[in-house]
Amino acid sequence: MTATFAQQSSHPADLLDWFHHMRGSEPVSWDGPFGAWHVFGYPEVSAVLADPGTFSSDLSALIPPQEDLELFAKGSFVGMDPPRHLKLRRLVSRAFTPRIVAELAPRIDQVTRELLDTVRGASAFDLVADLAYPLPVIVIAELLGVPADDRAAFRRWADGLLSDARPEQLMPDEATLNAVGATVREMNAYLLDHIRARRAAPTTDLTSTLIAAEVDGERLDDEEIVGFVGLLLIAGHITTTLLLGNTVMALDAHQDATAALRADPTGLATALEEVLRVRTPFPRLVRLARTDVTLAGRDIRAGQVLNLWLASANRDERQFAGADRFDAGRNPNPHLSFGHGIHFCIGAPLARLEARLATAMLLEECPEFAVGPDADLYDARVMTGARRLPVAVTWR
Repeated sequence: MTATFAQQSSHPADLLDWFHHMRGSEPVSWDGPFGAWHVFGYPEVSAVLADPGTFSSDLSALIPPQEDLELFAKGSFVGMDPPRHLKLRRLVSRAFTPRIVAELAPRIDQVTRELLDTVRGASAFDLVADLAYPLPVIVIAELLGVPADDRAAFRRWADGLLSDARPEQLMPDEATLNAVGATVREMNAYLLDHIRARRAAPTTDLTSTLIAAEVDGERLDDEEIVGFVGLLLIAGHITTTLLLGNTVMALDAHQDATAALRADPTGLATALEEVLRVRTPFPRLVRLARTDVTLAGRDIRAGQVLNLWLASANRDERQFAGADRFDAGRNPNPHLSFGHGIHFCIGAPLARLEARLATAMLLEECPEFAVGPDADLYDARVMTGARRLPVAVTWR
């Protein structure tokens, strides 16, 4: 079995076979045609994520400069290293404290019920279009103060930035960069208009909070806030959308787990962690070696790229007993689907809450559901989940 990424199938089962083979034979592997290291093992992936001093998140030096992308990246702490990263993350984390997230529960319940009411009585509906996408978009849009009715544009931007990439290429080609640049340009213009409107007339939304906030005595400018708001808008919904779809697919495939959760919904939070482990929403992260370093006996040179396969690490038999088995009661479950270390997903508590409440209501309102045969799945090398997920249902 080849270690060359470009030759790997996009089918989830084929990728899992590749991961299994590589973890056993070469958990850190150089891919010459791809131009990067692949890291497959749990200990190795977690070690890289925990060491930002050696492995940088800032990949800007590898990508040809483009004004629109630089503007978006200016305030996006996903691609930042300390100390700037810590300062900006601490600022945004104020919006995602446990108390603030918990206070969103009644609104999440309300939106979920309203969305289910629009399809109530139908024998089938598209779980993504009718629930898994609009729910988190409405919640994050209301937090930011942007109109939830614009969610068709938000989805277009998310698809343009996340799902239309060419995963077999380490660095985007000119055509891809131009397409991404056009998406970012449209999104930046929209968000800058919103930010400037809030600067002129502040409200209580998160955008207004960011405008008023200070980092080491300095306020953020509009261009920095664009990166924050854009990141929260896109990442703030896509993970939940993928997780909800993946949860329904996992429960459909494991009817014993579904029956147990219907009988005792208190196990739902634990089951969702197992869904995150076996169906990792974003299967990989990228880091850049700052210095020469040895990882799992392989000598990595400064400036080389590491492709961290979270989806493989989450199946590592050294960390998870019965790693390929879906165990809805698995505990502990230290999966890496939300990252690890300083870049652990800041919106993880919100995604978990949205998924738990929405799945609980779906189980309550639909005594039976079954995933249809014509689900439209994303390329598993880019995202794990459904673009469209027809489900047949009966209603309570």
